[in-house]
Amino acid sequence: MENNLTQQEVLLMTGTKFASRQPAEKDSMGNSQDFNGTDKLKEACWNGLLKDMLPEIFDAGGHDEKLYLWQVREANQFFALEMSEFPITVNKYLSIDPYRFMEVQEFN
Repeated sequence: MENNLTQQEVLLMTGTKFASRQPAEKDSMGNSQDFNGTDKLKEACWNGLLKDMLPEIFDAGGHDEKLYLWQVREANQFFALEMSEFPITVNKYLSIDPYRFMEVQEFN
C-alpha cells in the first residue's frame, strides 16, 4: 500500500497590510513592544496562530493528517512556511518558493 505524504508551503508577503496588522496573541510573546510587524507575524506563525489568521488554507480536502510547522524561512519580501506531518525535504521542482524553483529552471 502506497503512503501519500501531505506537505504544504505557504508564502506570506511581508510588505502588505495583512503583515502589518496585529495578530491576536494566543500566548504572551514577551515584550511585544520590541517586535516590528514582520517579527510579530513570524512569532505568530510559530505560536500556532496561522490557522486562526488564514483558515481557508487549512481546508481539510478529505485529508485527516495534522500538519506541523517545521520551518519559517525569511526571504527578501516574504516568509516561506513549510508544513508537513513530519520534516521532509521540499522538492525544488514543485516548490512555490521562487528561490527554490528558480534554481532548477531551464532557460532557453
